[in-house]
Amino acid sequence: MSLTRTVVIETRLAELTRLTEVVENLGEEDDWSPGLVGKVNLVLEELAINTINHGHDGGLHEISFTFSSSDDALTIEMVDDGKPFDPLTEAPVPDVNAPMDERPIGGLGVFLVRKLMDELTYRREEGRNHLTLVAYRAE
Repeated sequence: MSLTRTVVIETRLAELTRLTEVVENLGEEDDWSPGLVGKVNLVLEELAINTINHGHDGGLHEISFTFSSSDDALTIEMVDDGKPFDPLTEAPVPDVNAPMDERPIGGLGVFLVRKLMDELTYRREEGRNHLTLVAYRAE
């Protein structure tokens, strides 16, 4: 139960289907639990949509995802050349206890990513955002 794979998608919403298929295939190949597959798909879709919609001022760009699996954890490094954005410090924390009609639209995606992943780290290096996500395999 270990693998390392990289997939690169273009910054087009149509690419999300391919990313989901890759996650499902990797999960089957590496015996991920259905819960882990679902969690990874949700998190990567949210992050990819944010990058596609907000990361660039136009044109097609690429986002790479490198999956590294061990018996204990799945590590994913997401790299893009978009605007600098550290979701760990720059994304506001939503007030999930506020009444629904008082909450702003949006803003829950990064909150979900933070809740669903066991570890998150960010760095900006050579003009690229590097977000590393870790999910422990034990459920």
